[in-house]
This record gives sequence, structure tokens and C-alpha cells, in this order.
Amino acid sequence: MDLTTIIVNYNTANLLDKCISALRDATQTISNEILIVDNASKDESVGLLQQEFSDCKLIFNDNNIGFGRANNQCVPFISGRYVLLLNTDAFVSEETIEKTIQYMDEHASCGILGVKLLCRNGELQPSCRYFPTIWNIFLHSTGLQRFFKANQAIDDMDWAHDEARKCDWVPGCYYLIRGELIEQVGLFDPRYFLYYEEVDHCFAAKKAGWEVHFYPHTSVVHIGGESAKSVGSLTSGRQLDVLKIESELLYFRKNHGRAVVFCHVLLITLSDMINLAKKALKLRGKSIVLGYVKHSYLVWSLYFKTRFATKPTR
Repeated sequence: MDLTTIIVNYNTANLLDKCISALRDATQTISNEILIVDNASKDESVGLLQQEFSDCKLIFNDNNIGFGRANNQCVPFISGRYVLLLNTDAFVSEETIEKTIQYMDEHASCGILGVKLLCRNGELQPSCRYFPTIWNIFLHSTGLQRFFKANQAIDDMDWAHDEARKCDWVPGCYYLIRGELIEQVGLFDPRYFLYYEEVDHCFAAKKAGWEVHFYPHTSVVHIGGESAKSVGSLTSGRQLDVLKIESELLYFRKNHGRAVVFCHVLLITLSDMINLAKKALKLRGKSIVLGYVKHSYLVWSLYFKTRFATKPTR
């Protein structure tokens, strides 16, 4: 088997047919098995999957167990040389699969591959990223990045995306992995419910000696955020913020230690104070000013709830 494609679905019944049809068009000359995990969708997804996609391996969860954990459920069923993680809101071009597999066949050190991601209107999305650090996050959140030109911003877009290159990590909406890498380092760390799964995975892969590459000679249209717009318990902006902050804390503690994650919490607090002062001086609304206070409180609260960033809350 050339390829195993894993798709995790959460309330995106309206996208499944388009996503899988594009995938099948792109794999007509490639042996591909499709594994689909439904994370307790509340829309028509379950019935649609059972009726229209019964030829795929289907897994139905009673509860939403998170993105990374859902992907991990498919590991025992993988038989492809390569594994593709594909979002339901990501639509491949006809040549995408063939080109990216050929590239990885020709570059044995490449363990993970991402491609050029485009919005519906053709606008380029961040597709080739640097690892987050507590410093580049602080500079970005305060707007001080412009005074530190040499700093590597997580989403550096100021270069022509027309050549293949090594990078730190690539987004998980189109995430092509060499089978040997999964055998060596596994797939996703289950402590992450949502966010930072692929960042942590790429970090582990590079630590194990593999390379992460960006490949620009094909593109994937990625809508983004469709599951978050759907019905369910994870749709509020605040809940998504909680999940992102928690995963960020867990990531820094796991990969950089307790001193770094504590400094990260301090820098977030300082960042909120700086932004609060700037908004207050501009006489912005009280709700905007208080938002920074609430954000700092949320970060400290999660720091303690996660036992100093060692245990997930869900």
C-alpha cells in the first residue's frame, strides 16, 4: 500500500464529499486506504459516512476525544508506506498526492512534508513555520517584532514560496508522514486535546534525526475553522482560547522544562500589561482593557490547573 489517509471529522458533513472526492481523484494511480474517525459529530456526519463512505475504515467515537487522540486511533490500521493526515476542510489538487509522494521517495531524510496552503480566494496561508519560543510569542503579542528583525517569527511570510526547503514544522491540515517515522517516534502525544499536536510531533521527529520539508510545487485549498463554527461544546472563542493556551503550556513544559514554561507565563503577563497600558492610553473601551486582565488570569489559572503544565485538563 502506497498511502494511508486519515481524516478526523467533527460536524463537517457538508465538506466530506468534496474533501474525499478530491482525494480520490488525486489517488487514481496510487494505492490508498482511507480511515475516517468521527469525533461524536452532532450534525448528519454519522449517517452520511455510513451510507456514502462504507468502503472506508470508519471509527465512531461516543465523545469528542480531540484531534490528536482521534488520529492515534488509526495507527493500528496503518498499512501504507506513507501516512497522510488530511482535514475535511482541505482540498487537494489532482497532482498533489503523486507529487508529494514522489518528492519524499527522492528525499529519504524527509520524514514529514507540508505543501503550499491557499485560502479560497487564492491568498497564501502560513505553510512553513518556525518553532514557537517564549521570546517570539512575546514579541508578536506586544507588537515589538518590528524592532527585532533578526528574530524568527513563527509565521514568517516574507519570502517567495516557490522552492522546497527545510523548516521546523508544517500545519496538520495536509501532513504527509513517512511510515518509518511513525514506527520510530509514534504519532501524536495524547496530552494535547487540540492545538500544538503537529508542532510537538515535528519537534520529536527532528530530535530523532528526521527532516521536515515544505514543498511548494502543488497546493491545497484550506478553508480553516469549519469544525469550530459548528454546533457543539467547542465552538465558543473562549473555549478554543483555553485549549490553545493549555496546549502551549504543555508543549513548553514537555520540551523545554519547568523554568521555561514559568518564564513563558511571566512574559504573557508582561505582554498583557503592556497591551493594557497601550489601550488605556488610547482611551479604548473598558471591555478591551479588561480583556487583557482576564487573559492573564486565564493563563495563570491553567498553569495551576495543569499542575504546572504537566497534566492536561481533559
